[in-house]
Amino acid sequence: MYANVVVLADEILARSSTFTSVGWIGYIVIGGLAGWLASKVTGVDAQMGVLANIVVGVIGALLGGFVLSYFLDTAGGGLWFTFLTALGGAVVLLAVLKAVTSRR
Repeated sequence: MYANVVVLADEILARSSTFTSVGWIGYIVIGGLAGWLASKVTGVDAQMGVLANIVVGVIGALLGGFVLSYFLDTAGGGLWFTFLTALGGAVVLLAVLKAVTSRR
């Protein structure tokens, strides 16, 4: 079971993070901006700080890149493509988290 989780995590990271040329610092900057904008769109900005915005944006970029890699050739995406992917992934991530936490 543990080996399957590790293999899945490796595949997600490989498929989502190696297809654009922004680098890890670019992911942090773009992730922070995308996370902040996504928190404004979903209405949870008052509950989040700078670090949470960065984390949500980076995770959103990884998830969005993973999903889009199945549909598009993301190798030449560039800065704007990465930002829009991160924004879309972060909005979906925050919407899911908001729906799960609102049930409690």
